[in-house]
Amino acid sequence: MVPPQKEGGEKKGRFAIIEVVTREHTISIHKHIHGVGFKKCSPWALKEIQKFVMKEMGTADAALTPGSVSVPYGIRVQLSRKHNEIEESPSKYMLVTSVPVTTFKNLQTDTLVKESIHPN
Repeated sequence: MVPPQKEGGEKKGRFAIIEVVTREHTISIHKHIHGVGFKKCSPWALKEIQKFVMKEMGTADAALTPGSVSVPYGIRVQLSRKHNEIEESPSKYMLVTSVPVTTFKNLQTDTLVKESIHPN
């Protein structure tokens, strides 16, 4: 038996991302790398961070700043969507940097103001 098709038209997709924005997110890496071997958990964590960036900010290109080999349970990252300056292309890329915090309690996603991003 085939379920009836929904009437409602097309699926809603993600709209084109226009603005340049910077946000701070907390990522729980432990739940993504649970059960992965020690030698593979660091590359696996980087892939999971890239997946999170693509889902959250909608850009396929993510540049990660270098980090350590040991993987923490959680990480606070700053995601900056920037214009790709090569040949003035309309595409954008993400710059992912780690933000050191003492505790992860009561942290929420923050959108940083533009004055702190662009001091020009």
